[in-house]
Amino acid sequence: WMRRPMSLYSIDKVAGRLAFLYKCEGRGTQGMATLEAGDEFNIAGPYGNGFHLEPGWKNIVVLGRGVGLATLAPLSQMASEAGVHITAILSARKPELVMSRELFEGFGADIITVVDNDGSSDVDKVEAILLGLIEGGKAVAFFTCGSNRLLALMKRLGKEYGVPGQVAMEQIMACGLGACYICVRTFEVDGKKVLKRVCRDGPVFDMQEAVGW
Repeated sequence: WMRRPMSLYSIDKVAGRLAFLYKCEGRGTQGMATLEAGDEFNIAGPYGNGFHLEPGWKNIVVLGRGVGLATLAPLSQMASEAGVHITAILSARKPELVMSRELFEGFGADIITVVDNDGSSDVDKVEAILLGLIEGGKAVAFFTCGSNRLLALMKRLGKEYGVPGQVAMEQIMACGLGACYICVRTFEVDGKKVLKRVCRDGPVFDMQEAVGW
């Protein structure tokens, strides 16, 4: 099997333990699910460039959908340890599919859940939430992963209200080192379309440069 690109889910520095969150979809992840305590597993990394926090950012918003929330968890852990307030908007198709609520609560985040089956995850509804956070001074920076439409929303509001943002891109990879160019995507930088490798140049990018998945 080719390696699967995955983000860290949680980091326990004291125990020296890393955790990953993944959904069993293909043979690779289904095979991973058969691992038991004590089994050996070969991994490589970390590679690429992750999220970063500027010193002046004291109130951030993380918006994730599905397993995209896994990518935002270590960022929220880092923010919590730095004394940064977090508003976590957790999106899913239905309430029982909302993941990681307890983890974000453990970081002291304010939790907002939006789901498809009651319409609360509609773009206009999420836009109203984000506008309220911006007006309340609780959205100094945006972070997202897992949804094109939510990325587009944050990108638009970020540009309109001067809120910087970062997005973690999801993409199939082969080497993970930037040599194979399988994970190349188009970005817009200074008004020009450019190609970047998600594995080496990302997977986290400036939100205003991201075109989408």
